[in-house]
Amino acid sequence: MPVTQTPLGALPARFRRARVLIVGCGDVGLRAAQRLPHVRLLALTTSAERHAQLRAAGITPLLGDLDAAPSLRRLAGLGQRVLHLAPPPGQGVHDPRTQALLRALQRGPRPRQLVYGSTTGVYGDCAGAWVSEERAVAPRTPRAQRRVHAERSLRAWGRGGTRVAILRIPGIYAPNREGGTPEARLRRGTPVLRPEDDVFTNHIHADDLARACVRALWCGAAERVYHVSDDSGLRMGEYFDWAADLYGLPRPPRLSWEEAQAQLPSTLLSFMGESRRLHTRRLARELRLCLAYPTVVQGLQSVKH
Repeated sequence: MPVTQTPLGALPARFRRARVLIVGCGDVGLRAAQRLPHVRLLALTTSAERHAQLRAAGITPLLGDLDAAPSLRRLAGLGQRVLHLAPPPGQGVHDPRTQALLRALQRGPRPRQLVYGSTTGVYGDCAGAWVSEERAVAPRTPRAQRRVHAERSLRAWGRGGTRVAILRIPGIYAPNREGGTPEARLRRGTPVLRPEDDVFTNHIHADDLARACVRALWCGAAERVYHVSDDSGLRMGEYFDWAADLYGLPRPPRLSWEEAQAQLPSTLLSFMGESRRLHTRRLARELRLCLAYPTVVQGLQSVKH
């Protein structure tokens, strides 16, 4: 007898377990899974070696690759709610991975809800201005352009009957996340900008991001953008100075923007060249999320060094 059947017929909907499909089940995906105890969890993975880890977390692994469309056929109709955290490819200005996922989901009954983890980099440089979710995107890097392409593809697809909520995410940190603190960078002595050239930077603790993902899976509105950021309001140099003091390390050297352009790699410069502060009213008012770590200071201090 199917699990949704009884001798008297089908179980009422409230007694059936929802199915959540996680695409891109890395650190944040696993944290979100821990906060979904009463659903059936499935996760797409490219590696059979991860099956044991996923099963230990209560997740059914599905072997497939967003770069190999035929391997995605079994995804059709599996997830009533989908959490899409997989990054785009590393090149180009489009995201064929998201398009491949949508084509696979299209082959079966549509999910009710899809939540996509994007980036605040889609806004480009805002010269330190406060940015609301209504602000037009202005991506300056191919990395951000790929995210904009994914967002637009998802929104267009969602109009066919799936609520698509987009989470725009800044820098993710957590003391118990690999590379999740600035300590290694401080030990390398990587410079930051001098105060007159410095930029505002934004952060979110990985646990708070996971909680936002879960809230959006049930409460996110159709075609709605949400900023998932804390309230730190720090410039980049201030953040690294504070972290250096926390870890008992030397504060990083300061450079002018011109010196940074001559000495630092382009990937690092792309972050140093964009400054913005994020309004997060929708996170609190619509997703009703109260952050466990309202500032990065509280988040990094949550585990003794």
